[in-house]
Amino acid sequence: MVECTGEGILFIEADADVTLEQFGDALQPPFPCLEELIFDVPGSSGVLNCPLLLIQVTRLKCGGFIFGLRLNHTMSDATGIVQFMAAVGEMARGATAPSVPAVWERHVLNARDPPQVSCIHREYEEVADTKGTIIPLDDMAHRSFFFGPSEISALRKLIPPHLSRCSTFEILTACLWKCRTIALQPDPTEEMRIICLVNAREKFNPPLPTGYYGNGFAFPVAVATAGELSEKPFGYALELVRKAKAEVTEEYMRSVASLMVTKGRPHFTVVRAYLVSDLRNAGFEVVDFGWGNAIYGGAAKGGVGAIPGVASFYIPFKNKKGENGIVVPFCLPAPAMERFVEELDGMLKGQLQSGQAHSKFIASSL
Repeated sequence: MVECTGEGILFIEADADVTLEQFGDALQPPFPCLEELIFDVPGSSGVLNCPLLLIQVTRLKCGGFIFGLRLNHTMSDATGIVQFMAAVGEMARGATAPSVPAVWERHVLNARDPPQVSCIHREYEEVADTKGTIIPLDDMAHRSFFFGPSEISALRKLIPPHLSRCSTFEILTACLWKCRTIALQPDPTEEMRIICLVNAREKFNPPLPTGYYGNGFAFPVAVATAGELSEKPFGYALELVRKAKAEVTEEYMRSVASLMVTKGRPHFTVVRAYLVSDLRNAGFEVVDFGWGNAIYGGAAKGGVGAIPGVASFYIPFKNKKGENGIVVPFCLPAPAMERFVEELDGMLKGQLQSGQAHSKFIASSL
């Protein structure tokens, strides 16, 4: 329930004595001084009894600006918050109303009466962390990796013929899951999870209405032992990812809604789990506040809540060469990050074209 008090949101104005160029040639996570660009107002970061949005606009010495936003995810997903940002941009440019009216209609995702959990939802399993396998938060390394046409082509060469029509999302997700698992060095018998955020707006009949800005995604999961992921060919992980993603249907979403009622809104498991969210089509980078498209638009860092190593985002990006691709913020304990880089390089090294085989994929680091 949202208490409509008319108090508005938290809005912060700031000035920085730096230019955009000083942030680097290619703007991508991790960003320096992020805590200065999104000020954590005391008492504002909770889910209950807290403002729904915090926006900070920081003016730069060069005339540019940084628009930073933190949202309460119970209210909106990426599609919804981009809709809100686009509406703000339209009104900043003189519009009297948004071109896409906001639609509440949360009832369309209500659970059935009586609730009926008809699908298996391993993403919400209660998994005991008996071996201390939630990622330690000390000595964390933050880096971004760029995957352009050459890297994606190299991964496609590893695909068996019967999986040749897999999407870029599926291929990249399988690659990262496999390399990350090897880098973390878990016990071979431990179960590892890959959770794929899937936009379910078009899975309904009829689809969710245009303008609906609430959460409209699912968390389908694939599960395999660390030994299987490490030892079996790339196609094994890829097939698991593809099958998990295909599970999301209208019936699956109705089943999730019922599970939320019967189980008391459980959180997806983070034990031995890795979550990926594809923001390539969200539209952050094309929001226009009156100064044109953004140089960078997307998540400021990888992570979920207090456990930064659990999630990554796929963000559209153009590198220094002008190549369009995907930048993926990654967060792991420093020793595991070194192993991850080695594993990723090893997977791609033999497949890349001559002259690119020894390239590293670390775009930036802290």
